[in-house]
Amino acid sequence: MQTGEIVRDGLSRQVADQLRAAILDGQLKVDDRLPNEEDLAKHFGVSRPTIREALKILAAQNLIRSRRGPAGGTFVSRPDPQGLGEAIADAATLLVGTGDIDVEEMLTARAETEAVCCRLAATARTEADLAALRAEVALQRDESLRDEDFCASDVRFHRALVQATHNQPLKLMMYAVIESFIPVTNMLIYREHERRRSVDLHEQITEAIAAGEGARAAELMGRHLEGMRGLLNATLDRRAAGRTG
Repeated sequence: MQTGEIVRDGLSRQVADQLRAAILDGQLKVDDRLPNEEDLAKHFGVSRPTIREALKILAAQNLIRSRRGPAGGTFVSRPDPQGLGEAIADAATLLVGTGDIDVEEMLTARAETEAVCCRLAATARTEADLAALRAEVALQRDESLRDEDFCASDVRFHRALVQATHNQPLKLMMYAVIESFIPVTNMLIYREHERRRSVDLHEQITEAIAAGEGARAAELMGRHLEGMRGLLNATLDRRAAGRTG
């Protein structure tokens, strides 16, 4: 394993960064066993507590795992798409909360990426995918459904749409949209949400995908999100007026 020189500031972070680089560039492969703490300490010229802290950093990033027993040790982990996706969604939510991503950017990202999902889903979807989409549409037709439950179903609908693409890189990329951007926008407009219009468009999108009409599904998704854009802008304008009034 080739690693660089370690300077004396932030030792555990530097060790973790170098081990992470070794994992990402293939020097350390999935299920490889790392040297023990003593050997790593000698290799990097640092103390065992520093190595221990570095390993904690890597474990928190789901890059390594520990196993006890005679055949135990520390091993390189297989990537966990869900864990990576959740980390992306958490980061996106933080950026929204700090104002680094605004509503207009979120809607633009949704419009472009969900259009791609519609087109791919129209050719890749299975009957199980269509059943999942239709189940959420049927649930959303229930007028007694609470706002919170409607919003949760909305997230599941769009999640099912992404699943229907059967494209693993795209599913990973869409985590921020599905698990962060949609809940944030729903939270802003749930009181003004035009449920019937949303459900009608959800149903039309589903049936376009079922018919293999990807361009039509993408067009309907654009219409759906353009209506949401109007609601969001109106909501934000009212809030701004209330603060200055």
